[in-house]
Amino acid sequence: MSVLILLLFSRKMNSFPIIYPLIPSGQIYTFTTTNEVEYEVRFARKKDNPLHVSIVFGVLNEEYDGEEYSLTNKGEVYRVMATIVKITKNYFKEHPHINIFEFAGEPTASEKTKIPQKRLNLYQRYLPQVFDDSWVNLRQGNQIILLKKKS
Repeated sequence: MSVLILLLFSRKMNSFPIIYPLIPSGQIYTFTTTNEVEYEVRFARKKDNPLHVSIVFGVLNEEYDGEEYSLTNKGEVYRVMATIVKITKNYFKEHPHINIFEFAGEPTASEKTKIPQKRLNLYQRYLPQVFDDSWVNLRQGNQIILLKKKS
């Protein structure tokens, strides 16, 4: 499937219902999929730079042995990603001055290297839905870093 088709498909994909933080500027969002897989999306500011945020998301269900980066293989990846896009857009709207976002990918069990190519490639496909061309996209090892261009 080409990247363009994937992006068009995912834009039409409905997100799962989101449980928003109690206060609009909160940092933890959750959602549950149709197959009852619970996800958490967290935004953590760096101590040395409060305008630098790490995005972490993963599975909460105990059936995955507490491994938040588990592959669930429930056929819901596009809706999960559409939900994470919606959450990230909301966080960005509530925190418009953030100038660095970063997130990391963990390798799947089938990947022999420590760099999770499959996950990072998937995540990379969704970045244009949140970040326009005023952001620079850097990929370093298992991390993707987005830097706001200076105006």
